[in-house]
Amino acid sequence: MPNKINPIDAIISQYRMMILDGALATELESHGCSLDDPLWSARVLLENPELIYQVHSDYFRAGADCAITASYQATIDGFSGQGIQEKDAMELIKQTVWLAQKARDDFWEEHAQSNRPKPLVAASVGPYGAYLADGSEYVGDYGVEDETLAEFHRLRMSALIEAGADLLAFETIPSFQEANVLDALLRDFPDAYAWLSFSLKNEKEISDGTALAECARVFDNSKQIIAIGVNCAPAAVVTGAIKELSANTNKPIIVYPNSGETYNPETKTWHGQESCNEFEIKSEEWYHAGAKIIGGCCRTTPRHIRELSKKWRNSSVMP
Repeated sequence: MPNKINPIDAIISQYRMMILDGALATELESHGCSLDDPLWSARVLLENPELIYQVHSDYFRAGADCAITASYQATIDGFSGQGIQEKDAMELIKQTVWLAQKARDDFWEEHAQSNRPKPLVAASVGPYGAYLADGSEYVGDYGVEDETLAEFHRLRMSALIEAGADLLAFETIPSFQEANVLDALLRDFPDAYAWLSFSLKNEKEISDGTALAECARVFDNSKQIIAIGVNCAPAAVVTGAIKELSANTNKPIIVYPNSGETYNPETKTWHGQESCNEFEIKSEEWYHAGAKIIGGCCRTTPRHIRELSKKWRNSSVMP
């Protein structure tokens, strides 16, 4: 077991819910950033890192207890494809943590006496398929050996941990194979914690078709994975997924769904009706189904997190 205190338990042992932030890319685009780039939001690290700091700050002010860093697609391989050397890439990856930490610390200087926990910084570790950008991140069928995945993730994880992230966020993971590789890699960093959040095929299966219940059972045994859940899923399937998870794990359940719209990976466009106008209302359903960590993913904004905070913050301290 890691020597340091489990950062999630430290919050949910005192508060009814831990509130995550919302979409980073959505907010960066609203500030005028073009993310039509293989590096996605990591491109902003090179061009305008102050905006990343600003978005983190906005989410903390909205009520988020945790910032997820801009490292989802910040990888050694991805930066190499842009002509950036490994040493410089490692520093850029670390910078994603430092930007979130500075936003958190600056915010906390003014709000340390407020009725809320000191926010965490979770370092995003996105899937191998996000780097490939060939659609495999939506199905999880990479056709590679475990060692290929381990080599891809190892240096980024090392940089994020060295930068001082409170925990790692293994997020939007579509592949049971990849989840196992990430859990195994985590043991190389014995003082590190992570949450593990899958993308879904439906409310009972992750993207590669593995039963969500099986994933919950397998990773319930991990000493360093401290929460299990789903993200980047339509809000409509979240309650069913939580029930699958809660029946098969004792770990805290984490959910941060999309706005309700559907993403078309071929056209790279969103369609359908946003359902997050009632995000805070759905959160009550998710909480009672078993989720203790709730936030937003694609197309959610500080407005959605503010609504969550209004609903849960005033009554969030345990009696």
